[in-house]
Amino acid sequence: MTAGRARSRPRTTSAILRCAVATLIVLATTQTPARAEEPTPGLNQSIAADQPLATGRAELATGHVDLGPRYVDNQWTLLIHDGTQARPVWRNPDEVLLRVSDAALQTVPDDPTYAFLGVDAGKRVYVVPQTQNQNVVWLGWNTQDPRVMQTIDRGVTLILLGVRGPGNLTTYLQSGNFAAPQPLWRSADSTAQPFWAEVNTHTHANWVFTAPGVYLVAVRASADLVNGETVSATRTLRIAVGDTTSADEAFAATADLPTAAGQAPTGEDRAADNEPAGRPTPLLLIALAGAAALLAVGLVLLLLRGRGAKRRAEQERAATVSEGQR
Repeated sequence: MTAGRARSRPRTTSAILRCAVATLIVLATTQTPARAEEPTPGLNQSIAADQPLATGRAELATGHVDLGPRYVDNQWTLLIHDGTQARPVWRNPDEVLLRVSDAALQTVPDDPTYAFLGVDAGKRVYVVPQTQNQNVVWLGWNTQDPRVMQTIDRGVTLILLGVRGPGNLTTYLQSGNFAAPQPLWRSADSTAQPFWAEVNTHTHANWVFTAPGVYLVAVRASADLVNGETVSATRTLRIAVGDTTSADEAFAATADLPTAAGQAPTGEDRAADNEPAGRPTPLLLIALAGAAALLAVGLVLLLLRGRGAKRRAEQERAATVSEGQR
């Protein structure tokens, strides 16, 4: 009976250990950015290291456009990759106006699957689609600049910091007609919204604007480098939605977004700057530390109870020998 009880106690401690390990696994898989997988075929491309950086204002209303990180003068930055012409170039977002014309108008379906858009069924919205519409600018992102691919560790975190405009912006992925949409960015949410893009990724998504007018979209690209450094750059996308929205008005527009040149970041933005891309948040680190402490306590209990069981077994053997000698 004594030996049986001694064996049952380690089982209880083992249960504690199993719970601690399960807690560690759960915590390690939460609080991470959404992942932007490549859901549609036909997006193969390569970017040459010598593609030039164009200067001067440009309005892009149709054709292929990507947002992506690149090094300029050895500095990590976030640029627009303009593939609307035969020879692709990179452009400074401050000099680019993305035009979403009336050809992008679509009707919100009467389907609860799209309730995350926050728009009533039957309403007309402007949609830059995930699959290219030749009459609408085709906006995506890539992590394919050769130097970027050589220097980053695994991938890039793209973060929506804020949007200023007459309506809401929602960006989402959808793999096929029957898969559930995967929201990435929603301007209706006030918090910073990150998602993860693997190295050598080229992805397009659905961009939904609920009203015509000028939108300023603050985006940050952060990455851990293979040399252990962390880099980050924040830029503003300038988007004119609707045929009648003035280009001059769009280029002149300013807003108190966290990305504005010379503007001090908010407390939330400073925290994001200090948080390496794809790393656990402070809350997660605290939780992990607690789980690790629980695991350590369980190991100590298991060791002590194992020693106790061994000591009792030795005492019982000694008592048995003593009785035999009598």
